[in-house]
This record gives sequence, structure tokens and C-alpha cells, in this order.
Amino acid sequence: MRTLISTAFISLDGVVEAPGGEPGYRNSGWTFKDVEFVPEAYALKGSEQEESTAILMGRTSYEAFSPVWPGMKEFSLYKDMPKYVVSTTLTEADLVGDWGPTTILRTLDEVAALKQTEGGPIIVHGSATLNHALSDAGLIDRYHLLVFPLLLGAGKRLFSTSDKDAQKLKLVESEAYGNGIQKNVFEVIH
Repeated sequence: MRTLISTAFISLDGVVEAPGGEPGYRNSGWTFKDVEFVPEAYALKGSEQEESTAILMGRTSYEAFSPVWPGMKEFSLYKDMPKYVVSTTLTEADLVGDWGPTTILRTLDEVAALKQTEGGPIIVHGSATLNHALSDAGLIDRYHLLVFPLLLGAGKRLFSTSDKDAQKLKLVESEAYGNGIQKNVFEVIH
């Protein structure tokens, strides 16, 4: 069974919306605008590319990343990697042609079936709504969180607000950096 990893830049109060400057959010760009850049805090992003064998994302994140990431040196290991987009509205005509093989999944059952295939870890970037559904369905195996020392208030959050049984996590790696960012890697106890 493949490991499903959710990775996120997240504020201390759980907001994941528009960390890189995406339009339409009051605090857009908070990862670089409000916190000093310390390169070692982002080393996790490189190791994720080396560890991952596929990317899973929701439609909104796909539409944000697909015009930009294919040409970015920082994400070059992702370029030819298989991508899976969970969407009920996206069509084959909406997919970009220069970002490796992309498959549209329509349901969480299809995501669960993907996890049962042979292969290495699948990483989820962005995709707040998808993260809620994956977590509620018990499909996430690990969280890679870079926690920023910010309280952003309103905004899309990584974690679902569903009324459900407690989900236990095991901290397997952590580190704090001089700019206040904390790396926390949690395994989900199934």
C-alpha cells in the first residue's frame, strides 16, 4: 500500500490559504512577506520531491500550480512525475500538456484504490478541501507541516471541522528554525 503524505505551509492557527501570494486572500503571500527567509527551513520541500513518486491535488490547486510549476527549477523533480487530480468538473481538455502524465479521479474511492497500487509515496500539495475529505475518510498516512509563527485569522484551514472521533498522530520528526518556523512530521496512527 502506498503512503499518502499531506504537506503544507500552515499558520499557527491552521490557515493554509494563499501562502505563495495567490490572489483573493487578505494575507496572501504570508510565507515570504511576514517571516524572514531561512533556507534550511525549506529543506523539507527538496526531500519531499526526492521521496515522492506521484502528486495528488484538488482541482483548485491543480489550476493554480499547473501553469507555473512545470517551468520552475525549484519543482523540477515533479515535472515528469505522475499527477492525480480529484475533481468532479475538470475534463481532459483542462489538463496542461507539459507537466507529465495526469489522471483525473472523480471519487475518494478512486483515491483509496490508487493507494492500493504498487509504488512509492503520493504527496498532496495545497488542496485544503481535498485534505478535509481525505482526512475524514482516513486516507492520509503522514503530515509534513511547516508551521509559521503567525495568526492569520480567517482563511482556508488544513484540518476538517467535522465532528468525528479523535485521530491520533505520532510526531516522528521536528525541528525549529531561527525565524520561528517549526517543522513537524506526524504519522497518522490508523
